[in-house]
Amino acid sequence: MLAKTYSYGINGLDAYPITIEVDVSNGLPATIIVGLPDSAVKESKERVRAAIRNSGYKYEARRITVNLSPADTKKEGPSFDLAIALGCLAASSQIDPGCLNDYAVLGELSLDGNIKPVRGTLPIALSMTSRFKGLILPADNAVEASVASNTNIYPVKTLKEVVHILSAPEELRSFTANIDSIFAQENHYDIDFSDVKGQSFVKRGMEIAAAGNHNLLLIGPPGTGKSMLAKRLPTILPDMTREESLETTKIHSVMGLLKRKGGIVATRPFRSPHHTTSSAAIVGGCSNPRPGEVTLSHNGVLFLDELPEFNRDVLESLRQPLEDYQVTISRANKAVIFPARFLLICSMNPCNCGFLSDPRKNCTCTQAQIQKYMSKISGPLLDRIDIHLEVPALLSNELLSPRKEETSKNIKERIVLARNVQRDRFKEAKIKYNAYMTQSQIKEFCYVEQEGKNMLKMAIEELGLSARAYDKVLKVSRTIADLANEQNILAEHIAEAIQYRSLDRNWWG
Repeated sequence: MLAKTYSYGINGLDAYPITIEVDVSNGLPATIIVGLPDSAVKESKERVRAAIRNSGYKYEARRITVNLSPADTKKEGPSFDLAIALGCLAASSQIDPGCLNDYAVLGELSLDGNIKPVRGTLPIALSMTSRFKGLILPADNAVEASVASNTNIYPVKTLKEVVHILSAPEELRSFTANIDSIFAQENHYDIDFSDVKGQSFVKRGMEIAAAGNHNLLLIGPPGTGKSMLAKRLPTILPDMTREESLETTKIHSVMGLLKRKGGIVATRPFRSPHHTTSSAAIVGGCSNPRPGEVTLSHNGVLFLDELPEFNRDVLESLRQPLEDYQVTISRANKAVIFPARFLLICSMNPCNCGFLSDPRKNCTCTQAQIQKYMSKISGPLLDRIDIHLEVPALLSNELLSPRKEETSKNIKERIVLARNVQRDRFKEAKIKYNAYMTQSQIKEFCYVEQEGKNMLKMAIEELGLSARAYDKVLKVSRTIADLANEQNILAEHIAEAIQYRSLDRNWWG
């Protein structure tokens, strides 16, 4: 007998429907799964067999053929277990095959018949059409899937429960979560900018970076607070909008990184990969393309600590996403585009030993060693980093000072005002922040008077700024003017923006 069930697979960040056909016929006992299954799907026959028997049902000792359609698309993961099990029960006349036509089914089965959570339930819920009455899925995924309000969500815990509710549809109860309450509960940070002593110049630079979404480089001796400052950058970024939250949650859902209780990403992502990370892990890859760190930090912050320790090919792979704000992963049979609109913050020591700029310790590196260390960062990558900040070692009186530092909340208020100005400025454009301005938009919104032009000319001659670095200075100047609530870019704004490019001369000159 033939039975059909319905499920969904994931391709990149999008879901596509899968029809699961189960045929039980006479022949030597065997279970065959076809339709380009991966190892996890092939092994599902053992989980399904044990789950059916341990739930009190009969697993036919006959020839069982399972077809996953479309047959030319690779199927991955254990999320088809529950649908295959229901198909086996329907094909062996233990449940009515007609009750499976109205629902899409997801879930991994344990050997005792319990249903475990799976990845990607949010993009699947978003892809559901009126063809189905709802989505049957693991109870642990219910909150995540309910973020999509376009379909009914039916959470289940065991195979036995699914069979019961399909036999008595009147007992089906859809699940609805209070997304507003969950969002408010999850939208908080455990760290604050007030934890950082001193470093007022660096904090000012980070405020500008957050206001205009400018990429940032921190350079200084060990122990000066570079990592501490970087980790607190998300706390001064404006709260995520619902659209941004949905985009980010979708990405983290596909990667299985969501908290089961929360089910939604309400704070800006902060990703800090180790310097041994490969380029495929950074930008995405594998045979069936999956998101990398640049996509996981979409709408948030990507922090590269000890920047020169990363492999050269890893750093160079960042150049394209920093310009295009997306990553295209091409394979022989398909190409997938992942979003990558993130704020890049990097940190590094000024030399191998780390004490080149420390007034209290002597640097033991030779000039050749320093030059070799600095040359690990290519000019094209450096050009794409808008703001360079030197983080000095703190003096004892600064560390012991009882003065209270400014909180993230106060800094965020100024940044929100500056971003509101940008939102009004770009309301007819496809961008939101000054950092993303095109050449035509720079000409339109970054008019500079003669005094400022003279400063820019001197900077180009003395610092050797490239055309891209020149554009970055203008964009940062526009953000500084927005923070000052000035409609025009003044000479003082240009001067401050040039100051944040001084590392071109001090370290790489």
